[in-house]
Amino acid sequence: MTSLNADSRQRHVLCVGAAVLDTLFRVRAIPQTPGKVLPHEMLQIAEGMASSAAYAIVRLGGLASLWGAVGDDPAGQQILSELEQAGIDVSGSARVAGARSAVSTILIDDDGERLIVPFYDPRLHEDVREVTTDDLAAFDAVMVDVRWPALALKVLKAARAAGKPAILDGDVAAPHIIDMLAKHASHIIFSEPAARSLSQIGDPAGMVPLLKKQYPQALIVVTAGERGSYWWNEETADVAHVPAFRVKTVDTLAAGDIFHGAYALAITEGLTTDAAIRMASAAAALKCSIFGGRLGAPERAEVLALIRNGGCHQPA
Repeated sequence: MTSLNADSRQRHVLCVGAAVLDTLFRVRAIPQTPGKVLPHEMLQIAEGMASSAAYAIVRLGGLASLWGAVGDDPAGQQILSELEQAGIDVSGSARVAGARSAVSTILIDDDGERLIVPFYDPRLHEDVREVTTDDLAAFDAVMVDVRWPALALKVLKAARAAGKPAILDGDVAAPHIIDMLAKHASHIIFSEPAARSLSQIGDPAGMVPLLKKQYPQALIVVTAGERGSYWWNEETADVAHVPAFRVKTVDTLAAGDIFHGAYALAITEGLTTDAAIRMASAAAALKCSIFGGRLGAPERAEVLALIRNGGCHQPA
């Protein structure tokens, strides 16, 4: 694989959902009992599922727009300003009068695992814009998360009507929300916990055919961390597997989001499903080697190098 893009035109992906101000604390171990824990590193950054996916797209050479919602507070201004400075078009995002912006406190331990305490003001998502196929004319695909389901549903429906890839980040949420959105997606990338909640089984490979039966219109992928990704291959009518790339894990925060953004961009560039998942897996793995949430999203040259090296990451 010498290139990840079939032509030179930049693809443009619309990302819909979370925009959050995260405060990251790096700790030796996540506490198991009440008390005080002292971090050895701290970072505050604007991110969130859709926002981090959009950042991954920009880092990989695509164009990304974000439809999210923030409050009319200093945190909201910081979120939109940071994301705009990162190269994301936030002009379609809403500033909601009287609402508080979403914030999270996140502990990340020395193994890269994390504990997340998020707060979302329900007022952020009360007003939902109408979405037509004309509204999506500038985009090559849409990628939605589960944090603003009412808007995500409208965007998925409009994208399907327009014949554009309608990609769902099927992460943990109330089962009825995931089910509602999944029925209108053309590509669904489930996290393992979300897939387990819908399939009621523990084997990622076994989840895929069950989820394919539930959502036959969609291409189904289940991501399982260090075990790689499992997906339904329509040509062979069987489960296919893409192994994870091996890196020294420092921070897994936003790895799934980076995967989704990279996958969405790859699909718009005409890559096969297998190649798109490999690109997304490489991007997510490289992210895990760097502390800082979405800031670990790699550039395209780094992803290509990891794929060429057969999964052997040479740290800078």
